[in-house]
Amino acid sequence: MKNIVKLTIPEFKNENEERNFWTTHDSSDYLDWTNPTEARMPKLKPSLKTISIRLPEKMIDELKILANKRDVPYQSLMKIFLAERVAQEILN
Repeated sequence: MKNIVKLTIPEFKNENEERNFWTTHDSSDYLDWTNPTEARMPKLKPSLKTISIRLPEKMIDELKILANKRDVPYQSLMKIFLAERVAQEILN
């Protein structure tokens, strides 16, 4: 088995310098796969996409009442309801 030498990533002065470095270097030369660790990114937010949806006014009013009872914005409650239903449909 050949010896794998892990190169040291240099310190960068700014993001542009780092970007230029990685366009000319292979990141696999800088990784040590013999002792991997799991990366956790708890503050990473999922990508969001704005959509437009037409709903009956009565439904929006009812959603606002339900959201007010739960002390959440009505659009957040809509996302919760949609996520729950999508998960339910996927499981069935």
